[in-house]
Amino acid sequence: MTIRILPAVGDIDSARALTTLLSQLADTEPAPPVADSTALLDTLARLAAESLDELPEVVLVHERIGPVPALDLVRDVVLRFPAVGVVLITADTGSGVLTAAMDSGARGIVGLPLGYDTLAERVQAAAAWSLGMRRHLGSGTPELYTGPGGTVVTVTGAKGGVGATVTAVQLALAARASGRTVALLDLDLQSGDVASYLDVQFRRSVVDLAGIADINPRVLQDAVYIHDSGIGLLLAPGEGERGEEVTDRVARQVVAALRSRHDVVVVDCGSQMNSATAAAVEMADQALLLVTPDVIAVRAAKRMVRMWDRLQIRKAEETTTVVNRHSRGAEIQPSLVERVTGTKVARSAVPAAFKELQSVVDAGRLQDLDARSTVKQALWALAGELDLVVPAPEGGGGRRRKPSPERGALALRRKGGDRGAVTLEFAGMFPLLLVVMTILWQCVLYGYTWSLAGNAADEAARAATAAYAVQGDAPGACQAAGQEHLPDAWQDADIACTLEGSVWKARVRAEVPLFFPGFDVNWQVDGEAGAAVEGDVE
Repeated sequence: MTIRILPAVGDIDSARALTTLLSQLADTEPAPPVADSTALLDTLARLAAESLDELPEVVLVHERIGPVPALDLVRDVVLRFPAVGVVLITADTGSGVLTAAMDSGARGIVGLPLGYDTLAERVQAAAAWSLGMRRHLGSGTPELYTGPGGTVVTVTGAKGGVGATVTAVQLALAARASGRTVALLDLDLQSGDVASYLDVQFRRSVVDLAGIADINPRVLQDAVYIHDSGIGLLLAPGEGERGEEVTDRVARQVVAALRSRHDVVVVDCGSQMNSATAAAVEMADQALLLVTPDVIAVRAAKRMVRMWDRLQIRKAEETTTVVNRHSRGAEIQPSLVERVTGTKVARSAVPAAFKELQSVVDAGRLQDLDARSTVKQALWALAGELDLVVPAPEGGGGRRRKPSPERGALALRRKGGDRGAVTLEFAGMFPLLLVVMTILWQCVLYGYTWSLAGNAADEAARAATAAYAVQGDAPGACQAAGQEHLPDAWQDADIACTLEGSVWKARVRAEVPLFFPGFDVNWQVDGEAGAAVEGDVE
C-alpha cells in the first residue's frame, strides 16, 4: 500500500532536505511541502471536503513551522482530522518534548538531523495507526472529518462601537433558540461587556484557565457560567490588566475545549487584535467583521483585513463583513464595502434602529429584545445565513455530520428567504400596480387629446380670420387648418367655425382613445378658440 505524506516545513533548506529524504522512502507518495500552518489546515480541510480517502495518512510537522507553534498545530490537526497520523520533526528529542508531543496527539517524533531509518520507522508506525483508525471509524462516514465538535464563529469590530458584542450575543441567542448547545466566549479582554449585556455577575473568567495546562471538562465547567437562556458564558476578566495572561496558547486550548462540548461557539473578539483574538480568528469556521456605513469604519475594516492577511491569520475572501446600522439612504452601501475590503458581505445587513435596543441595553437584558425588533430579525437572519440555527444532529457527541437532504433544503430556503419574500410581495402588488399604471396612462391620453383639440381650434380660428380678410372661404380654411394640426388618429374630429360679431370662433370636438390612439369609445373633449376680424364686418 502507498503511504501518502504531507510535510509542513517553513524553512526552505529544511523543506528541500526533507523532500529529498522522503523521495527515497519505499511505498510512499510525498506531496509538495506546505510552508505554514494556515496552508496545512486549508489543504487538509479541502481534501476532507472532497472525501476521507483524499486525506494523507501521515502529516510531518517541522518544529520551525509558523505562525502557529508546532505543538499547537499538531493539536489542531489531531482535533480536526483524527484519522491522520501526525509526526513532529524537532532537534530536541528529550523526554519533555516527547511528553508534550504525545499530549498534543503526535504519533511520534523524529530528531534532527534527519535519518532515513528513523524517518521510515516513524512514518510506517503513523501510517499503520491511521489505517487502523480509519477501519475502526468506518470509511463510509467522511463527514466525521470535517472538524471537531461544533462551529466556531468569531465576531470582530472594525473599530470600537460598531456593535460587535450585540451581534455576538444575538447570534448565540439565535443558535440556542434553535435547540443547539452554545458557548459565548468574551475575548475582549480589556473591555468585555458580555456580562453587562446579559446582566451577569460571575467571578470566574477566561483568565482562570490561563495557568492550566490541560483544560479538562471539569475545569471548564467550573469557569463557565450557565445563563438563564441556556448559553454557556466564559467571560472576560473584571480586571482588564489581567487580560495579558490569556496568550494565544491559552486561547487555542479554550476554544478547542469549548468546541468539543458545544454545537456552536461564538467568540466576541472586540476591536483590538492581540495574540489571543488572532488565534481565535485563525481557528474560526466563520470570521465576522462588523462595520458601520461610514468612511472611518470602512477604512478600519480594510486595515484589519490587510493585517490578518499579512500575519497569515485569515485571508480576505475567507472573512465575512457585516454592515451594521445600515440604511438605504446611506452613501456607503454593502456593495462598496465589499469592493473596498475584498471580503464577502453578508446578505443580512443590520438596520439603524438603536431606539429598539436602548431599553434592553440600559437594563442589561439583551435577551429580552422584542421579536418584532428589526435589529433582532436581521441578526437572527444572519445566524440563519451562517447555518447556526440548523438543528443539532441526533446523538450529539460533538461530531459534525453531513447535512441531510431535508436540512439542505431548509438551508436553501433560508438563504433564499429574502429574495423569496421580495418576489411574493411584488407578485401580490403587481395587479394593483397594473391598475394604477393603466389609469395614469388613460389620464395622459385624455390630457393629450384635450391639448390637441385646443391647439387645432386656435389654428382653425386664425385661418378663418385670414381667409375672411381677403374675401376667401373662411369656413373651408377653418376646416382645413384644424385638420392639418391633428394627428392621423384624431382626424375624425368635428371642426366647426362661426362668425359671432367681430370674432371668428372655432370649436374642435375630438374623440379620447381608450388605451391606444384610434380605439375610440365615444369619450369626447371640446377645444374652443376665437380670433378677431381685422377691419369692418359686413
